[in-house]
Amino acid sequence: MPAPAPTPTAFHSVSPADLTTAEWMPLLGGAVAPRPIAFVSTVDAEGRVNLSPYSFFNVFSYTPPMLVFSPVNRGRDGSEKHTLLNVRAVPEAVVNICDYAMVQQLSLASAEYPAGVNEFAKAGFTELTSEQVRPPRVAEAPAAFECVVEQVVPLSQGPGAGHLVVCRVVRAHFRQDILLPNAAGIDPFRLDAVARLGGDWYARASGASLFEVARPNRRLGMGFEALPAHIRTSTVLTGNDLGQLANVETEALPTPAQVEEIKTDPMVAYLLNKYPAGGPELLPQLERLAQQFLAEGRVAEAWLVLLLAA
Repeated sequence: MPAPAPTPTAFHSVSPADLTTAEWMPLLGGAVAPRPIAFVSTVDAEGRVNLSPYSFFNVFSYTPPMLVFSPVNRGRDGSEKHTLLNVRAVPEAVVNICDYAMVQQLSLASAEYPAGVNEFAKAGFTELTSEQVRPPRVAEAPAAFECVVEQVVPLSQGPGAGHLVVCRVVRAHFRQDILLPNAAGIDPFRLDAVARLGGDWYARASGASLFEVARPNRRLGMGFEALPAHIRTSTVLTGNDLGQLANVETEALPTPAQVEEIKTDPMVAYLLNKYPAGGPELLPQLERLAQQFLAEGRVAEAWLVLLLAA
């Protein structure tokens, strides 16, 4: 069976030079999403505290531990953010992590209060004295990273211009309840993290929105091109389905005897009895059953069903 022809897709294609900053920002910021949020506390040369969120942010190295965020110049007049001015004067910062319980307060802290106004007070957060840097950390944050600012890299000038603030972590704090046993990592369900999208939209990383994907660096999967033709050209299985199947090593595929055993599975037996002639009527039904197994993380059973359909 030949592979189905791809459905034509329409694209709106533009060059940044064709748009104003105001037109470009919602497209770039809306598509590159969701983004983690750095809730950054800093102090100015006089010791006055500032607290502001930045979603141009991520971790860029484990050794040494490096975080980078970017305060973008104000779109209306190109002026620089107080955080940027502060880290130039006092090259230290605390990157606090925001969870769902504090997202409304975090949004309030993003308001453009005059220089010198303490957003801890405005947004109702509690200051905790840091151990190795001058800016305080947010007591309500589930995690906080005390940092020394290694570099500030300007990317441009004027409205919308970013400045990479490269921070080296010198001390970290993790709320005990978000840790896995023996501090082996962070429990994503307990972290209840939030992320930024475009406009007024945020995302909450919790509940059904969390899922696991087996990393291919744990095995050398066979790849799409090695999938049997009837699987690779299926009109039922999606790209995500095929990706799970192709992440299995060839030598781990079930034996003919194991494929024969799957016939005793109640759902498989039902389908075989309903479509005794097999062929084009049975195949999509078996593929849908395999798809259900894949959705439940039962990749081995999915392979058994699909090989039965060969």
